[in-house]
Amino acid sequence: MWDKHNMLLSTATRANMLFMLWLLFSSWVFSLVSATVSYDSKAIIINGRRRILLSGSIHYPRSTPEMWPDLIAKAKEGGLDVIQTYVFWNGHEPSPGKYYFEDRYDLVRFVKLVQQAGLYVNLRIGPYVCAEWNFGGFPVWLKYVPGIAFRTDNGPFKAAMQKFTAKIVNMMKAEKLFQTQGGPIIMAQIENEFGPVEWEIGAPGKSYTKWAAQMAVGLRTGVPWIMCKQDDAPDPVINTCNGFYCENFTPNAKYKPKMWTENWTGWFTEFGGAVPTRPAEDIAFSVARFIQNGGSFVNYYMYHGGTNFGRTAGGPFIATSYDYDAPIDEYGLAREPKWGHLRDLHKAIKSSEAALISAYPTVTSLGSKQEAHVFKSKSGACAAFLANYDTRYSVKVKFGNGQYDLPRWSISILPDCKTAVFNTARIGAHNSKKAMVPVNSAFSWQSYNEQSPTADDREATVHNGLWEQIYLTRDGSDYLWYMTDVKIDPNEGFLKGGQGPILTVWSAGHALHVFINGQLSGTVYGGLDNPKLTFSNNVKLRAGINRISLLSVAVGLPNVGTHFETWNAGVLGPVTLKGLNEGTRDISKQNWSYKIGLKGEALNLHTVTGSSSVEWVQGSQLVKKQPMTWYKTTFNAPGGNEPLALDMSSMGKGQVWINGQSIGRHWPGYIARGSCGACDYAGTYTDKKCRTNCGEPSQRWYHVPRSWVKPSGNLLVVFEEWGGDPSRIALVKRTATA
Repeated sequence: MWDKHNMLLSTATRANMLFMLWLLFSSWVFSLVSATVSYDSKAIIINGRRRILLSGSIHYPRSTPEMWPDLIAKAKEGGLDVIQTYVFWNGHEPSPGKYYFEDRYDLVRFVKLVQQAGLYVNLRIGPYVCAEWNFGGFPVWLKYVPGIAFRTDNGPFKAAMQKFTAKIVNMMKAEKLFQTQGGPIIMAQIENEFGPVEWEIGAPGKSYTKWAAQMAVGLRTGVPWIMCKQDDAPDPVINTCNGFYCENFTPNAKYKPKMWTENWTGWFTEFGGAVPTRPAEDIAFSVARFIQNGGSFVNYYMYHGGTNFGRTAGGPFIATSYDYDAPIDEYGLAREPKWGHLRDLHKAIKSSEAALISAYPTVTSLGSKQEAHVFKSKSGACAAFLANYDTRYSVKVKFGNGQYDLPRWSISILPDCKTAVFNTARIGAHNSKKAMVPVNSAFSWQSYNEQSPTADDREATVHNGLWEQIYLTRDGSDYLWYMTDVKIDPNEGFLKGGQGPILTVWSAGHALHVFINGQLSGTVYGGLDNPKLTFSNNVKLRAGINRISLLSVAVGLPNVGTHFETWNAGVLGPVTLKGLNEGTRDISKQNWSYKIGLKGEALNLHTVTGSSSVEWVQGSQLVKKQPMTWYKTTFNAPGGNEPLALDMSSMGKGQVWINGQSIGRHWPGYIARGSCGACDYAGTYTDKKCRTNCGEPSQRWYHVPRSWVKPSGNLLVVFEEWGGDPSRIALVKRTATA
């Protein structure tokens, strides 16, 4: 209780306390006022200053925390101002209300490392991300919320989306990571490339867009929100462009800046497809062309692509490598000359910034396919971009008091309107060569045969008819067994000679192994363009009871498409036997037994403890080139600090683990189709241009993070579906030479 002395404070004391409170309040208000992010028609404005911002996408789960500092440092050295990342809902909330923010999913740690490097963050919360990521970033449990429909005016979906978005925003606020709190986050994104979906679904899509924007703005982050590929983004949300080129993009209001959130530095690799690359000259050309047309924010997607570790690759059929031909390669090394060429471009743009943020360009013709874009500020700053759009011929142009050589399909930057300091087609950066150098190919392998489920398997579920795969597995495993018995009468004609009946299986995908009485009868698989598949072949059946076992294999869940939550995987039928005395027998609706996953998965054979629970064979008994086989070996780490990878070219399809950590799916047996020819940087780029690896495995090498490797006693486990030769697997170092 207060006594009289405390209640009778002197006037001077009260005045001092009020003054101190006023100072505290003033400093708080001043901190809010002094740390601001806004925008106008020219640019994002940070603390009262317009900025030309150069950004790069680095996705934290596609690398390891040990790699993050170096990746961020290389981005800063490469001239970037901003790191852009998605937020991966399915990694952070694997089951409803159960959150995970550790290891590769430590988002706060990643953002703080960016801040420590002196860079900004564009946080693309989504929470739909696409990103060639499993299920587009949505957790699979979301698909089974009653009454849900993804990305539309749907109550259950909006409730779940708002809850997760608010969770991320509040986490960032609690750590004081928004710019208005002194943090690095200068903008955030809600939704992702929804415009094309909205156009397709109509009015419910428009309602959802308006709701999503209002919901995001209502979270009061203090920084602008953006929506990419969303021409009707409601105020104050900024609509932005994604694509290989965005020079002709204009925002939907004159008071919004021209922003490019995804300049695709290459393209993703699909199993069965050639590997796309994009010339450094063309990327630089696209950026300079965007800036000369009034653009003020450019983000490279990807700046470091990284790796789809585990089962995070979506698609389906997206490869484990997410290298993307990015300026920093999958292993964390600068890709030269792309990285250095873009660094030099960034220097030229930054040296022109004073004019770029202060004036609109004046465009004049310099020829039939040439023009000048000139920025002149009232204070006297002047910058010019001299462009040659001709894809065949270099030209000389006159500008001001000088004459300038412009290579074909190029832009020269003159930060003072006089001296050309950079041309997009002239590469001054050195061209380093990368090599995969074997360091260990003499592994001592052991093998263990995966056992198919038996008829009396206690863990099997029996159902009358065919079930959709993900409904049962909840994507906890790539694998689901479908098993049924077929009775063959001794009087069947095919038993007296000739081929057996034709078994036909229709499946929604993505791969299928057919076993008859425990023996592999055939394998089929789909592709990115069409994941559905059909097995149709003669099979060997005997009189009496025959066991048909179908191992359906998922290869990543869809990440893009309208209402992809309704898409299916697995054997949906019909399943028929043709060539019996009765004609064709439909066995789709009879009793089927289901077993989720492999026995080796249940035993955790990829771990030290689990692998010790079964008997492995080695030496002369080692199984080679047999399907459904597990392999294990141990090895010591090679010296040095070069990035490591596994050469899996001798294997077919399956998964790989190092010390219990999943490197991802391997599928070198899927040979790249398509056309790979000469690559000319000039002219409009598409992902079908400048491709490599035709006629070779789509992916041969698989990244092994150094932080996952111990000095000695490392456990390497491979599950092989198709059959391969493990004795030819090699551990390699990725080296770079000038």
